[in-house]
Amino acid sequence: MTAFRLFIRLFILLAICVAAYLLYRAISRYSLDEIIGSIQAISLGRLMAAFGFAAASYVCLTGFDALAVRYVGKKLAYRRIALASFVSLSIGHNIGVAALSSGAIRYRFYSRWGLSGGDVAKIILFTGTTVGLGLATLGGIGLFLYPADAKSLTDLSPAAIKMVAAASLTFSALYLVLSAFIRKPFGYRKWKLELPPFRLAAGQITVGTLNFAFVAACLYQLVAASAEMRYLDIVAIYTTANAAAIISHVPGGIGVIEATVIYFLPGAAAVGAAVAFRVVYFFVPLAFGLPLFLISEHVLRKRDENGKSQQDTAIGTALR
Repeated sequence: MTAFRLFIRLFILLAICVAAYLLYRAISRYSLDEIIGSIQAISLGRLMAAFGFAAASYVCLTGFDALAVRYVGKKLAYRRIALASFVSLSIGHNIGVAALSSGAIRYRFYSRWGLSGGDVAKIILFTGTTVGLGLATLGGIGLFLYPADAKSLTDLSPAAIKMVAAASLTFSALYLVLSAFIRKPFGYRKWKLELPPFRLAAGQITVGTLNFAFVAACLYQLVAASAEMRYLDIVAIYTTANAAAIISHVPGGIGVIEATVIYFLPGAAAVGAAVAFRVVYFFVPLAFGLPLFLISEHVLRKRDENGKSQQDTAIGTALR
């Protein structure tokens, strides 16, 4: 094991321990009856709306992959892209280190459909960039429109909030500008990257922002069942929680997202909303994604074996 791998594993282990401690501190103030009661307070209508927004988010995530496949210059049927995206992300969201976990599953699908390892690496990088653009854009808009709410949630000064909002939106705007004018690959030696065309870059920002808007709406439905909150307040909370989860690499952000939500929204109702959000956005998609992965692996492996068998038969016939 290299020193770098050991460092990464120790970092993830430390992040898990910190997340577990923070979650314990956040939840230990409330009784089990209070937490169960806050979950039961979520009406069926709110719960169904949360599921609807979660589904809309996963549809947006298929758009990440669809744009990425166009970026690498390949053509694939949308149904294939949607299958690879949903399966890889429904599992990767729960495992953690999404670039590696979901990337490995993406490779299983895309390599069978004619994409090279380099193509898949570009797809992973492209989708990761789309995540960053979506977070930066939605977070920047929320901070810009409602700085007073952000101040009450974060205790940052108005100047600091404006600076963060400006930096976030500038990042997205700069990406668009560079994609419009820089067409030559850039990098160092063999490590070369090429910015997507302007239309693809605009698509990244649009679908990335929509995705996180839907995720925040999912959480909002669960929080609003028992707390008076504005949607953009939830946007600020979720983008902060998600950024923390990405940085920590804790599997599925378990503990990180919940602790962040509970920190900003103290009370048993926040615990119930955080638990319900974990089930709606993470566990239920996993319950569909994992069987889909196993079934698709079986079907695709059979097709590969049949294709190889037919090829061997054709070669044998030609040699006779």
